[in-house]
Amino acid sequence: MSKIPTKSEILDWISAHPTQAAKRDIAKAFGIKGAARIDLKRVLKELEAEGHLEKRKRSYRDPDRLPPVSVLVVTGPDSDGDLFAKPMEWEGKGVEPVVLVIPRASDPALGEGDRILARLTEVRDENHHYEARLIRRIGTNPRRVIGIFRKKAEGGRILPIDKGSDKEWVVGSDATYGAKDGELVEAEQAGPKGRMGLPRARIVERLGDPSAPKAVSLIAIHEHGIPDAFPDDVIAEADAAKPLGLKGREDLRDMPLITIDPSDARDHDDACYAHADEDPKNEGGHVIWVAIADVAAYVKPGSALDREARKRGNSTYFPDRVVPMLPDRLSGDLCSLHEGVPRACIAVRMVLNAKGAKLSHSFHRGLMRSPASLHYEEVQAAMDGAPNERTEGFLEPVLKPLYAAYEALKKARAERQPLELDLPERRIELSEDGTVKSVNFKERLDAHRLIEEFMVLANVAAAETLIAKRVPQLFRIHEEPTKEKLDSLRETAQAAGLTLAKGQVLKTAHLNRLLNDAAGTEDAELINLSTLRSMTQAYYGPEHIGHFGLALASYAHFTSPIRRYSDLIVHRALITAHGWGKDGLQPEDIDRLEQIGAHISDTERRSMMAERDTTDRYLASYLSERVGNSFTGRISGIARFGVFVKLDETGADGLLPMRALGNEYFHYDGDSQTLMGADTGMVISIGQRVTVKLTEAVPVTGGLSLELLEIDNQKVVQGRGSPAGRSGPRRKSHKANRKKGGAKRKVSRVRR
Repeated sequence: MSKIPTKSEILDWISAHPTQAAKRDIAKAFGIKGAARIDLKRVLKELEAEGHLEKRKRSYRDPDRLPPVSVLVVTGPDSDGDLFAKPMEWEGKGVEPVVLVIPRASDPALGEGDRILARLTEVRDENHHYEARLIRRIGTNPRRVIGIFRKKAEGGRILPIDKGSDKEWVVGSDATYGAKDGELVEAEQAGPKGRMGLPRARIVERLGDPSAPKAVSLIAIHEHGIPDAFPDDVIAEADAAKPLGLKGREDLRDMPLITIDPSDARDHDDACYAHADEDPKNEGGHVIWVAIADVAAYVKPGSALDREARKRGNSTYFPDRVVPMLPDRLSGDLCSLHEGVPRACIAVRMVLNAKGAKLSHSFHRGLMRSPASLHYEEVQAAMDGAPNERTEGFLEPVLKPLYAAYEALKKARAERQPLELDLPERRIELSEDGTVKSVNFKERLDAHRLIEEFMVLANVAAAETLIAKRVPQLFRIHEEPTKEKLDSLRETAQAAGLTLAKGQVLKTAHLNRLLNDAAGTEDAELINLSTLRSMTQAYYGPEHIGHFGLALASYAHFTSPIRRYSDLIVHRALITAHGWGKDGLQPEDIDRLEQIGAHISDTERRSMMAERDTTDRYLASYLSERVGNSFTGRISGIARFGVFVKLDETGADGLLPMRALGNEYFHYDGDSQTLMGADTGMVISIGQRVTVKLTEAVPVTGGLSLELLEIDNQKVVQGRGSPAGRSGPRRKSHKANRKKGGAKRKVSRVRR
């Protein structure tokens, strides 16, 4: 009978031969045949049960995982020409995973010893455990350009779309990547300048028609001046960063801090855990932990990374890509709380009573290891009675205590009365070629609300700690609406037969009462939109003013330092407040807090505009094949030149120009935001239901032009002065819109 190897011998064999980890390979290596294979199978099962191995199809491997973005060392091609690599840092106790590099045609040639930053996909294969796509070779940061390719006899040239660039790029005949004349392309510098001092380039991606969906976000990036290429010194600093250990940190690795994010999330900057408070003095209470990636440990004040992060202010998100605030080495790897990987963090422990009121909190600089990266839908499904393999083991010890703490927080939220707007958010889903596959409204789950409440509570704790310790910080400030905007909202409410009380200090509870009164009526969307428009723009600043919308006296952003510079400032302030190290808030930054706050408030608005323009272009592209179709919608805005309509199906905004409203003159009232027909007396106001025809959709600009067919379920009268026209749709709101006191409104006469 063949001798069965010991567990140690099997682990040593798998570690030395990771590509030969199938049971048959192990049996062959130790000369195990016949019935002895049953004993080998038993030993392998025991190793798997003990956590030393993980079965993948018919092979065994160590259960520890690599982050989705990792630094690899190319080990060279095998006899079949396949290119393999190994991780630079491997934290696992067992088999080091094997990575197969999948090259693209535009990738540079890689050889043995090259260090690369790559995006990994876990696979079920006997010969390797991950497949890698190259992000870039470490130590290289070629300059990139996006532009229109113009084909020439020997290669061609690229005309950059960036308005600030007037120099063309020369492309050799061997570097065109098959691009056609007139295509939008992305290229990178491929050597020293050529003749006439023009930079030489090689095309790395063909984006096709400049008006095609795949080019939409790139055009918005350049139009709004969003920096999308990192300078060499920034990349060099990021590449030099190493994983941090326990020195100077609390060991939180055994705490089951899980991340809950969208299913397509590439980074995880927050994790949470909750349990019942064991203190008998706090019966029914809860303890919540929120851990946030310790970005400040990597982005030191005054460094190249710091200067670039401040310049960008925040990450910008598009349906097809992200322009990150920090390079991939940090945002996708070292500062992302990936499953099964030790990561540096700053955590806050918060104690709640049974009613959700925060009794105390404390901050900790630690090292954590998340046991699971879950997404909202599977967490909610588990709580609704349908756990999957990933969530089943976490349901009782982790998920149910999280939801129990959330139930308590809901009580505190109801008491606090933050603004409760009901405005659905759109989700644009793209196909692989960049075209819009579907436009849906995101479903709001309790899992979403749970994370939001935990993050709000952590942000409050950060602000309160820094106030108590008298350390300067950047607050998130949201001031109450102006008198003029409130008057406009009050008139809109009166027009809908609702009331917003006057003559008292405005609180969010008053606005919530209005929103609640409108709920379920035909004016619900109108009141929600009008309330949103009455709000001021939130911003960052060093003054302690409070957050009106959240009904909070103290609020600062602490929970997303990967993507917001404001949060990085707050992290540094906490480091200074607790004396954790020299990477805290510097005196020169304290002196410039107001300037920094103004700058990152501007970059936030810039990103919002770019994201909005991109969404508009994608929607116009999606609807361009449905020109001539009719759609239902609601009037969302009135202007001197026409009427804006938000379409029900997609949430897209289109314009009804004056000429599309019917054959009559319209009087424009800027105070009440209405139009009144000179002949029919028809009043057009925000919130009315309409049926429109799509007459034009322009993907390049994102513009939609409409024609009015029906308003409030009545056909629009096209003739002037007809009896039918005079009995057409007239809203009682017209008189109600007049200001009290009989003040005469300014009315403009507008020709269609």
